Amino acid sequence: MRPARPAAVEPRHFRRVLGHYPTGVTIVTAIDANGEPAGMAVGSFTSVSLEPPLVAFLPAKSSTSFPRIRTAGSFCVNVLGAHQEELCHAFAARGGDKFAGVAWSPAPSGAPRLHGVAAWIDCDVESITPAGDHYLVVGRVRHLDGTGDALPLVFYRGGYGRFAPSSLITDRTGS
Repeated sequence: MRPARPAAVEPRHFRRVLGHYPTGVTIVTAIDANGEPAGMAVGSFTSVSLEPPLVAFLPAKSSTSFPRIRTAGSFCVNVLGAHQEELCHAFAARGGDKFAGVAWSPAPSGAPRLHGVAAWIDCDVESITPAGDHYLVVGRVRHLDGTGDALPLVFYRGGYGRFAPSSLITDRTGS
């Protein structure tokens, strides 16, 4: 006997339920084929492997920014700090100059490393695989650094906030 076919999952319900899983917020950047900076806000970022060092992110196939990043061959993942919600909104918007007024310097690959981020991870594109209505982009880490003590920006149930490990809360209160 064959197992029962799973019921169709309604997209809004899927999004609402998965919204209970908090995610970090990143901006993936690159220098496009015209030598211009390109970037997009990404919440679907993860580490993949320690040996070799691999990370991944999942841009939507409908993204207007990802085609510019895709052709670069390398990218930089900028992990946003809790103080950078406005920067996230700017890079999540379609069109316009996302880098207007944004301080950055080139990572070793040349991709923009945004100033004030909690961490950055500079990568070469290892693979790009279609995955439903997204792509799975795997990057081989070239260089990385945690740049300070900034608390991370976190997305949870449709809103932004910050996270502090309980050890930091205890250390700051002196308890």
